[in-house]
Amino acid sequence: MTTVNPQITDAVTQSNVQVVGSAPSTAIATLSQVASHAVGLALENAVSHQQAMNIVGNATVAAAVRQILAVGDKS
Repeated sequence: MTTVNPQITDAVTQSNVQVVGSAPSTAIATLSQVASHAVGLALENAVSHQQAMNIVGNATVAAAVRQILAVGDKS
């Protein structure tokens, strides 16, 4: 039976500890990026919805003004 050099086993153990130790911070960083992206998309959707409502409002005002002006033509 051959024995493994203790320095090798120590190096492997230390690299495993480093990976396990950095996992929570990596997970939190990924979560933060995903949350930021979701908020950004929500804001983009809100702006798009607001623009669409402005277009609908403009069309409504134009139709109302057209009807008001048409009342004077019928008399």
